[in-house]
Amino acid sequence: MVRYMVLLNFTEKGIGGVKDSISRAEGFRAAAAKLGAKVESVFWTLGTYDGMFILSAPDEATAAAIVLDTGKSNNVKTCMLRAFDAQEFSKVVDKLG
Repeated sequence: MVRYMVLLNFTEKGIGGVKDSISRAEGFRAAAAKLGAKVESVFWTLGTYDGMFILSAPDEATAAAIVLDTGKSNNVKTCMLRAFDAQEFSKVVDKLG
C-alpha cells in the first residue's frame, strides 16, 4: 500500500455547505473503500489548510484517481503528498550514497 497525506481547502461552494462536510467525508471514505483504499484519518484544521486526510491505496494510480475524483465535486481543492512511515523512509535512506 502507498500512503498519502492530502491537504484540503474549501472552495466557495464547499464552505457554503460546510455543515455537510462530515457526511461528505463519510461518503468519500466509502468511495475510497470500493476502490480498495482506506482513509486512515480525516481532520478539519484551522490555518493555511481547512482539513487533511491520510489515504492508503493499493497503488499510486488508485490513490491519484481517488483524489482527482474528489475534486470533481468542487467542494475542495487538494494538495497530495506522498507520505512515508519510518520503515519505508529507512529503505529510501539506505539507497543514499
